[in-house]
Amino acid sequence: MRGLCLVVSSCLLAAVPVGCVSPSRDGLPPGSPFQTSVVLAADLLPQGMALGDVTAHDAILWVRTEGPASVYVEWASSSVWEKAALMGTVIAPVSRTKPLVTGAETDYTLSIPLVGLAPATRYRYHIMAKHAGDSMNQQPATLVAKGEFSTLPDAKTSVPVTFAWSGDLGGQGRCRQGAGGYPVFDVMGQQRLDFFLFLGDTIYSDSPCPSPPNEPGADFKATTLAEYRARHRYQRGAESLRRFLEHVPVYVIWDDHEVRNDFSGPFDPQMPAGRQALREYWPISTHANEPHRLYRSVRYGADLELFILDTRQYRSRDADQDGPAKTMLGAAQLQWLIKGLTHSTATWKVIATSVPLSVPKGGPGYSDGWAAGPNEPGFERERQVIVEAILAGKMKNVVFLAGDVHWVQANAYDPNQDGIVDFHEFVAGPLSARPGRLTPASEALHPTRLINEEGYHNFGLVRITKTVFEVAVVDDAGQPKFSYRLTVQEGLNSP
Repeated sequence: MRGLCLVVSSCLLAAVPVGCVSPSRDGLPPGSPFQTSVVLAADLLPQGMALGDVTAHDAILWVRTEGPASVYVEWASSSVWEKAALMGTVIAPVSRTKPLVTGAETDYTLSIPLVGLAPATRYRYHIMAKHAGDSMNQQPATLVAKGEFSTLPDAKTSVPVTFAWSGDLGGQGRCRQGAGGYPVFDVMGQQRLDFFLFLGDTIYSDSPCPSPPNEPGADFKATTLAEYRARHRYQRGAESLRRFLEHVPVYVIWDDHEVRNDFSGPFDPQMPAGRQALREYWPISTHANEPHRLYRSVRYGADLELFILDTRQYRSRDADQDGPAKTMLGAAQLQWLIKGLTHSTATWKVIATSVPLSVPKGGPGYSDGWAAGPNEPGFERERQVIVEAILAGKMKNVVFLAGDVHWVQANAYDPNQDGIVDFHEFVAGPLSARPGRLTPASEALHPTRLINEEGYHNFGLVRITKTVFEVAVVDDAGQPKFSYRLTVQEGLNSP
């Protein structure tokens, strides 16, 4: 923490300096976070809160209020916060955003950036809110939520990291059941995670959830912005998901069901509405020059760089014949990925792709994944560009993480058939959806099968150190179903 106090613009949510907050207990208005008798008013945040896209210097805090409300956030490093609480009337460097008013134009959601943070530092925050119609003098803001998080270490610091990944939530009638909704999140919450990578299909907008047996509220297919928003709100009705998001930072990307099955972005008129709802309901960072960009990278200390791909927004039609003009990533994202991999100094380079590398999947006449099937053109030409970059750069310790197919698969790939494994892929999911049609990996990348198994809801669990990449798959009862251990290999771009 650099002692800054910050304000967030209601238009751009950009942080700029303002005056600091006094931590004085005496004379503070009711609702000050430094008073000991604060009562949480969680009814103002019916969908809870979430923290996402945490870096060494930034984080995004997400909230949704019940109707128009004025919201601001106070935060400081845990050590400063404790000091401020003991300082009485002395000014302390606690940061505060300017009050923001939630409105119908964003379905009463806010994604509030916290910036100017210090690496590897524990922060504490309080979310303050009140109904927008209340007078500031007559009705003070109330503490509605509070929490803590840690910023990521800088790129020179080696620390262990543990995270989970999965996707596919609430599909094919496997939706919220009971107050908890999705028990797999309680199981994940017991894993002491540093973060969760939500690898697409955060909703199934095109798959109704019949009630009973599911909780009511999602028995329709979404095609409009209002309906997409309603499907996201339905997911947040699960107590287990809200509990999880209160404690575990997330990095979120979409797949197809945030819009509709197997969609190709530039050619689907529903994509803008689905994309807007996704951004409204998850804490996803915004690129200054590309407001719709979703692909991004995360550097977690010296040992992990995570490349999160957007496999939807720029893709060609699935049924197009494969060749130089066909793309899943688009030219700019493909160049960004290859450049990022080439120059990365992280020990482990992890590529998150919502669709798997080697599973032909889709419908008659097309494949929605990277791999082609019989009479089903895929995106193998572009996949080969990525593979050749890995081989030409002699990159080591490259791992792909995927989801989408609703079963567990892991492969070690030797695409140049020299007897040496060049990279690995691990596929996990679903969190809660119907099991997929179990399919072996295609042979184009010359895989060695490590597991190919279906029939249970699951997530992948990864623990990374400077020398080891350990991966496991855990089912929704907490039982390990698969584990594998990779040992670091020295390469040209290894530290």
